[in-house]
Amino acid sequence: MPRPHQQGDAGTREGAVLLRDAARHSAARRTALSLAGVASAGAGLLLPAALGRALDLLLAGADATRWVLLCAVLVLLATVLDAATTVLHGTLDARTTAWLRHRATGQVLALGPRAQDRFPAGELVARLVGNAAAAGTAPAARAGLPAAVAVPVGGVVALALIDPWLAVVLLAGAPPLWFLLRALSRDTSACVADYQRVQGRMAAALAEAVAGRRTIRAAGLQERETARILRPLPELSEAGHRMWRVQGRAAARAVAVAPLLQLAVVAAAGLLLARHRLTAGELLAASRYAVLATGVGALVGQLTSVARARAAAGRLGELHAVPAPDHGDRRLPEGGPGRLQLRGVTARRGGRTVLDGVDLVVPGGSTLAVVGRSGSGKSLLAALAARLADPDAGEVLLDGVPLRELSREELRTAVACAFDRPVLLGTTVEDALALGLPHPSPARVREAARTAHADDFVRRLPAGYATVCADAPRSGGESQRLGLARAFARGGRLLVLDDALSSLDTVTEHRITEALTAPGTHGTRLLIAHRAATAARADAVAWLDGGRVRAVGPHAALWHDPDYRAVFGGADDEEEDRR
Repeated sequence: MPRPHQQGDAGTREGAVLLRDAARHSAARRTALSLAGVASAGAGLLLPAALGRALDLLLAGADATRWVLLCAVLVLLATVLDAATTVLHGTLDARTTAWLRHRATGQVLALGPRAQDRFPAGELVARLVGNAAAAGTAPAARAGLPAAVAVPVGGVVALALIDPWLAVVLLAGAPPLWFLLRALSRDTSACVADYQRVQGRMAAALAEAVAGRRTIRAAGLQERETARILRPLPELSEAGHRMWRVQGRAAARAVAVAPLLQLAVVAAAGLLLARHRLTAGELLAASRYAVLATGVGALVGQLTSVARARAAAGRLGELHAVPAPDHGDRRLPEGGPGRLQLRGVTARRGGRTVLDGVDLVVPGGSTLAVVGRSGSGKSLLAALAARLADPDAGEVLLDGVPLRELSREELRTAVACAFDRPVLLGTTVEDALALGLPHPSPARVREAARTAHADDFVRRLPAGYATVCADAPRSGGESQRLGLARAFARGGRLLVLDDALSSLDTVTEHRITEALTAPGTHGTRLLIAHRAATAARADAVAWLDGGRVRAVGPHAALWHDPDYRAVFGGADDEEEDRR
């Protein structure tokens, strides 16, 4: 697993790539926004000159109608362009945010369980929601930079055109402003990154508490959990205050430097007016251009927005820096029985070796129960068999083909899964059970539900199979039956049940296990078992102990080993004795 600083460096690189791709995605809008901003800045820069010329003509008693009309046109044009800029800015932010969320969501789904192995659920939500929105402002902020730069640069050029000495006076005090902007950009990036990191930690803690809300309430730990979630709040506050201090210092320095430069320019212009080198209108224009040339507020705002967006994009980039599993283009041999084989499989989690050199063969068409104490690697073995995870060493094969070499479509068609806490995805119950089927069939869905003993209670729902999932009250066991029905509907060569029977009552589990192990049942079944009765109905049992396969054989043969019996606990001992 990469170290934090390595992960951060990779995230920064991936974040830069994301922002570059996002800019390309909205190139037309970004260009329009930039042009509108520059045009608005140009209108603003022409206005002081037009006002100055009109003033000179009025003082000379000449006709200034055309120049007054030009001033009105410039004001109207700047107003229209500002409105267009506002609209383009908002739509560009929304479009880019949606694009970034789509990319990040696709990456999370492509990673599958790997995403939550690397990032807590709350962190993922914070990145997909908050960080994507912050990063989505980058193209608009960058598109606004030309206009933000054009105003002070144009102000300096205009002063030089009025009289070069005015530009010299202004530029003599420009270096402090430059160093101010440079320090602001650097310090803001660091502060924003710290703030977003602490936000992610709090979101992760909140998600954990929401998931365990019943346990927390039953144990009366609400206050303690609230304190745990809010524990990083002082750190968050410090990061937030640090951001405001950075921006406050920058604003204070700008306020201290800018008026002095403006006064210096106006004073120089006054001297030139006294020597008849400037007119009154040019003095008016020079005073306005001095304000524009030293008005770095817009530029500071744009740089701050860019810094925040880059920090947020770096956190999104950390998601994209995690490599998604590659898929090949091979297909399984026609008519294969679903023979599953693990060759020298070693898998680690969090630096700990969970499975160590596992060799295991599951004959096609048979049922293998995997048993072992908590932490022995049962669920990880099931994940490897379904290619929801990849081994660090060794390989997993289905009908002689390594799972890594199968195409995504071939793999997901051949392997179906059911889990201990299934999540129903889809509008209605029927949609949820048909999830992933290329050609959903109501008859197939109902047959699968009957096999999983879910048909009766589904029909009792308010609208039966057409009941909206959110309106379908169900117990843990009923949820598991729906998850089993979804897996049965998919079919395939290999069915992986990861603790998918744990919430079922004994009678229902017995009936479903009988259906799974009935003669003539198509496909191979890999079953994570916690009850001796379930293991007894399998064709064979693989006993995991300390990350290794300690024994493989019929349950009745393994039962003579007291260590094996201890895996199931006293209740199953008594049940087996009665049997």
